[in-house]
Amino acid sequence: MSQATVIGLGEMGAALAGALVRGGRSVTVWNRTGAKAERLVREGAVLAPSAADAVRASPVVVVCVSDYRATRDVLETKEVAAALAGRALIQLSTGTPKEARDAEAWTLRHGAEYLDGAILAWPSQIGGTETVLLASGARATYQRSEALLRTVAGGVTYMGEAIGLSSALFAAVLSYLAGRWIGLCHGARICEVEGLSVASFGATLARLAPVLGEDARHMGEVIEKGAYANPESTLGTAGADIGRLVQHAEEAGINAEVPRFAAALFRRAIDAGYGAEEHAALIKVLRT
Repeated sequence: MSQATVIGLGEMGAALAGALVRGGRSVTVWNRTGAKAERLVREGAVLAPSAADAVRASPVVVVCVSDYRATRDVLETKEVAAALAGRALIQLSTGTPKEARDAEAWTLRHGAEYLDGAILAWPSQIGGTETVLLASGARATYQRSEALLRTVAGGVTYMGEAIGLSSALFAAVLSYLAGRWIGLCHGARICEVEGLSVASFGATLARLAPVLGEDARHMGEVIEKGAYANPESTLGTAGADIGRLVQHAEEAGINAEVPRFAAALFRRAIDAGYGAEEHAALIKVLRT
């Protein structure tokens, strides 16, 4: 038997399998399109002829496909489900906390252990000492799998036994990133129309990274404690600044939907009486 099986050889799955092989693990792989395994086989992985054979090959089965629906398509066949008994299934596909809970229940019914994971990294970062992978599920299962997980992500973090915790934090981080990516692209349009270097804009944001990280930490504490009073800069001030982004977009003739959306949220918060509070008081209108 090999030490681990990896099912799914898209960019992330292939990166996981490659890191395990380079980390000295014996690895079995399977993918609907077998050609994707060729490089990994040259590096030392073994390609299983079927998903069921891949599951039978190892005590630990790592699944990394597009989503939980795709996972079910692979695992919920009679032969594969029967092969899972006595094994540990580590789900690293993207999904919601409810999907994680449903997957755990199904896996336990078929006699296997289950860990749910979320990768906070790009494929090129897999195998790094600082790469973050969140894992939740039974502590004993995590402890038996920890060394294997650290081969692919040195920053693996155990979230706890509640199975949905990893996917919940992943969703929270993705929400932040979505706003960041959209904001960066609108900022790039400002640079383009005003004759600024977009690359220099990106470099400026990189230099601000420590400050922005501290702001994120501060806002998290403010929201958790409900301590919105006495800010350095108020929600009202920020709302006025964002309003001027709408003005600029209209004057420059560029797409204004991003600043309009943001300005409308801040206006709701100001109209609700939160203008003198921390920027994080915006969450109050998102709770209603």
